[in-house]
Amino acid sequence: MNTWTIVGAIALFFFIVFPAFKVVWQYERGVVFRFGKLIGERGAGLNFIIPYIDRMIKVDMRVETLVVEPQEVITRDNVTVEVDAVVYCRVVNATDATIIVKDYIKATGQFALTTLRSVLGKSDLDELLAHRDRINDRLREIIDEHTEPWGVEAGIVEVKDVVLPESMQRAMARQAEAEREKRATIIHADGERLAADALAEAGDRLAKSPASLQLRYLQTLVEIASEQNATILPIPMDIVREVTGALKSA
Repeated sequence: MNTWTIVGAIALFFFIVFPAFKVVWQYERGVVFRFGKLIGERGAGLNFIIPYIDRMIKVDMRVETLVVEPQEVITRDNVTVEVDAVVYCRVVNATDATIIVKDYIKATGQFALTTLRSVLGKSDLDELLAHRDRINDRLREIIDEHTEPWGVEAGIVEVKDVVLPESMQRAMARQAEAEREKRATIIHADGERLAADALAEAGDRLAKSPASLQLRYLQTLVEIASEQNATILPIPMDIVREVTGALKSA
């Protein structure tokens, strides 16, 4: 076997045999074209194609993370906010993702951006702040519906940050402070009402029981004496009532 035979065999291997075998990884699908015509998909493993006649395009089937850059959006109640979002999507049909859309990642990202503006433009600020999960579900449904023909599935869509204008932030801070003061006033008023009810109930009970009133009177005198470090001579309540009645009749 001469040198040219060896060189020819090596050239045949590298230019004919080697290109005929394609390795497809577990997370990929291979879309095969023959003379420009689709002939099918190939799964993971070692696959054979006809060199220079067939062409295989590998499609990654793993989840892609698409970040929607911050956008200024006007809500339905005319508040300008800056929002951004993230879309988690993946290819579920490698053939459609190859032959229907040129760049499914870019196309999905651009559609997510326009959908974000559209959905938030139909939502109030309160809904955006308090019910973000509903907006996320709405975004996911719309994006998934329009990317399904491309062989792409939008699994999760999340609105990340909502940045309000400084004037709106100050207004919301004042509103929150007013709400806290309102709750404190209500709690204080409820406490006063309960205290008044308790005093009225205690007064009614003492009025119905003279002995209890006398005991409470003596207890109060003891407390005053201990605080003032003095000696107090108690006057019976009967005498106090008689003197009070005499003064009123005089």
